[in-house]
Amino acid sequence: METQAHGVLVDVLGLGVLLSGPSGIGKSECALELLTRGHRLVSDDVVRIRLDAQGRLVGTAPELIRHYMEVTGIGIFYVPDLYGADAVRLEMEIDMVCRFERWRKDHRYERVGLERPTEAILGVALPVLVLPVRPAANMATLIELAVRDHRQRSSGRSGASRLDARVREGSGPA
Repeated sequence: METQAHGVLVDVLGLGVLLSGPSGIGKSECALELLTRGHRLVSDDVVRIRLDAQGRLVGTAPELIRHYMEVTGIGIFYVPDLYGADAVRLEMEIDMVCRFERWRKDHRYERVGLERPTEAILGVALPVLVLPVRPAANMATLIELAVRDHRQRSSGRSGASRLDARVREGSGPA
């Protein structure tokens, strides 16, 4: 089975992160910042997603646009020419989705994070984070934080659950 998504797929600390959101919200600019920090691009703009034999979602770029990026105001460039061959990957398992949306003052965003909502792609549930984009927000830093937190959660630990346990035990701050 295959599908495709509008977004950017990046390898951040060994985890595949699908950046999604409306056109012009800053997905490619975030991926570019991640590249400058040593992470790797899999696909910009269109991500082909297939279900492999082990039931994992694997993303790649359509061959025509593989390793190219488009940044509004600058144009199209070939990532290996500017950042080297190690700045790209042919494919990557998708581990989580980070959905960018324009910040809305009246919207209640997740603040504690005890549970992660999921979204199914080709029948596979992936954790989804909705990240509000605001002026001066450093989305690349937030993506790196989300990946580090995902790793902690995958190992059975999270800051949110540890604080929740402390509060429930009465040993937390007053």
